[in-house]
Amino acid sequence: MGDGWSRDFSQTHFDTFSPPDFYTKRKTRIIEDNWFPVWNEEFTFPLTVPELALLRIEVREYDRSDKDDFGGQTCLPISELRSGIRAVPLYDRKGEKYKSVKLLMQFQFV
Repeated sequence: MGDGWSRDFSQTHFDTFSPPDFYTKRKTRIIEDNWFPVWNEEFTFPLTVPELALLRIEVREYDRSDKDDFGGQTCLPISELRSGIRAVPLYDRKGEKYKSVKLLMQFQFV
């Protein structure tokens, strides 16, 4: 949905059968000066229609004095994910896969 969606529809407009949020953003804590960061953080996303849900992950390099630099991204269809530990590849802005950069992630569905 575009940015104007929230201007035209209030949060109370949706009923119990509508997705709770079309765009949910979570952030990990900042890890400074580390080539091998480990976050060990857990996020929960309630899904009403998992067949249509996507998990977009973006990695940024924190910069104190300037805008954070883009590091990589990936977009995962929830319907294709399986529970367990996965090595998730990252892609550059052009959509090309980094050769040796991956995020080790654990997925659990309840």
